[in-house]
Amino acid sequence: MQRSYYSNTISKFIKEDTNKILGELARYHNHALENLQKNAWIKQIELLKQAFYIYTSGHIFFEFAIPRMGKRVDNIIIVNDSIFVIEFKVGSTTYDNNAIEQVIDYAQDLKNFHEGSHTQKLFPILISTEAKSVENKIEQLQDKLYKPLLTNKNSFLNIIKECLNLGEEHIICPLSWKDSIYKPTPTIIEAAQALYKGHNVQEISRSDSGAINLSITTDKINQIINSSKETNKKSICFITGVPGAGKTLAGLNIANERMNIDEKEHAVFLSGNGPLVDVLREALTRDEVNNAKMRGKKLTKKEAAIKTHAFIQNIHHFRDDSLVTNKAPIEKVIVFDEAQRAWNQEQTSSFMKRKKGQDDFESSEPRFLIDVMNRHQGWCTIICLIGGGQEINTGEAGLEEWISSLKNHFQDWNIYLSNSIVEDKNYLRDNTLKDWLNESANIDKNLHLSVSVRSFRSEKLSDFIHSILDIDRTKATSLYNNFLKNDYPILVTRDFEKAKKWLNSKAIGSERSGVVASSGAYRLRPFGINVKNQIDAPIWFLNNKDDIRSSYFNEEVATEFDIQGLELDWTCVCWDGDFYFHNNQWMFRKFKGTKWQNINKDIIKNYLLNAYRVLLTRARQGMIIFIPNGSVDDKTRLSEFYDETFNYIKEIGIQEV
Repeated sequence: MQRSYYSNTISKFIKEDTNKILGELARYHNHALENLQKNAWIKQIELLKQAFYIYTSGHIFFEFAIPRMGKRVDNIIIVNDSIFVIEFKVGSTTYDNNAIEQVIDYAQDLKNFHEGSHTQKLFPILISTEAKSVENKIEQLQDKLYKPLLTNKNSFLNIIKECLNLGEEHIICPLSWKDSIYKPTPTIIEAAQALYKGHNVQEISRSDSGAINLSITTDKINQIINSSKETNKKSICFITGVPGAGKTLAGLNIANERMNIDEKEHAVFLSGNGPLVDVLREALTRDEVNNAKMRGKKLTKKEAAIKTHAFIQNIHHFRDDSLVTNKAPIEKVIVFDEAQRAWNQEQTSSFMKRKKGQDDFESSEPRFLIDVMNRHQGWCTIICLIGGGQEINTGEAGLEEWISSLKNHFQDWNIYLSNSIVEDKNYLRDNTLKDWLNESANIDKNLHLSVSVRSFRSEKLSDFIHSILDIDRTKATSLYNNFLKNDYPILVTRDFEKAKKWLNSKAIGSERSGVVASSGAYRLRPFGINVKNQIDAPIWFLNNKDDIRSSYFNEEVATEFDIQGLELDWTCVCWDGDFYFHNNQWMFRKFKGTKWQNINKDIIKNYLLNAYRVLLTRARQGMIIFIPNGSVDDKTRLSEFYDETFNYIKEIGIQEV
């Protein structure tokens, strides 16, 4: 990705002919250059020359790339020790809230992900050229990141002077700043939007030595697909990774890359995670409509949805379509997200009997899905994205069923998998299957993503939560003190109102916050936390701060089923008596009727443990854990169901609010 369309010192920019600058901007512009964009650039050039003619030092960038968002900020101007992040709204008479939020997001993005901006003063400025002048107060949002400044074409120069009068620290070298490493960590929604627009995974993902380079995994998968194609063989590939390591991003990238390679190859991204499918489809559809509008074209939501729905599909719909015909599907490349959650034979057969009227269906979902792709006369490739310890619902088969199906029915398929599958008990517990894989499969460490990049503030969050759930106090305390305490805020409280207040204070710009809880947390209802109320996932995850149904309002709570595979910037994790600490062990319960019942089956215990694992790894930037006080008047909310959990969390070092 070209870092900026135009870059120059301020002194040279002032003297340079406007048409020459315009030509440089047009050279890198990917879309057809419309008069609206051309005129906007001309106006920007004129205003910036007027405002900065008095400055002999400094540097200016036009259309500077913000990779995580797949967008470009209109201008970045560096003078002395200050970075001005400028968004123009040429001809606008108002300071639109969306535009204010956008320029904050740009500045916040640089603060978080651009190494050269971590410790510098950042001033987000919205210039609505024809708006009325407003009074600005220059104050910080965070350390050296300032609140957005609103200005028109006449007051812009004065704003710059006021910012520079704050006092000079060390002078920034603009070229060193530009070339400093950029380590974006997009949300899965941002990643899907950027990939769908044509950006590649290298442009929107981290590439520093501290994280596994997703492009290596992508290249490996492409090699497997191309080899299958060249040798006319069928192949299946298992990608593993810790929570938040980028498995879904890798899958989306492959599906996007292989979607239009040639007429005889089609790719699709499949997921059994209904909320994830709904949210990504809606996000891509809205984005397509907005992009068309910006280009001056009309695209209805229905028209945009046709294409996005072909790109991302619900795995159960794909399965059901394959029931009505024996023909091979059009797709040669299939990406199955969260493949460990595919149904076992019992669950699949029960569903087929109840919902589809098929009494004799005797196949698990993994076996049936492989069989569907096996209908191809020539090559095809299945890519399974596997999360260890993330099965959260009854009937989810885990990895064993995929491997058993291959061993018992599809031994002519080429199998590729990460070394973690045969080394880590969280993926595969059956030693017989491990032995078979060691003999029959191609094992490659590049198919495992080992570092969480969801929480860009701390890569160790996944390990930390794992150690808490494993009751490894020593490791949890060490991880917290050495990696999280200063970079990734985690707090605990007994007061839900304080938790919500903390949550509301954290989200800046379009950063998302929300309340999450276990689907079995029935006795949080006295606090207004009703897990039985179903959220509308696209609205909860995508709508803005004006919508009471969105996550921002803290009125509707998402469960592990709603949020698995997705994330928020800040979360409040609400902890109930379904899973609590007692006598140095976890207690597992479900609420039925008017009382709690102990859970005795190991597999159901495992689902509940994984539910809390999911909830505690959804926040990118920080979280607060709400553990209520017990009640002497309510036998379903006794103190013993909460106090030991609270004390255990505090023992690790987490501070109370």
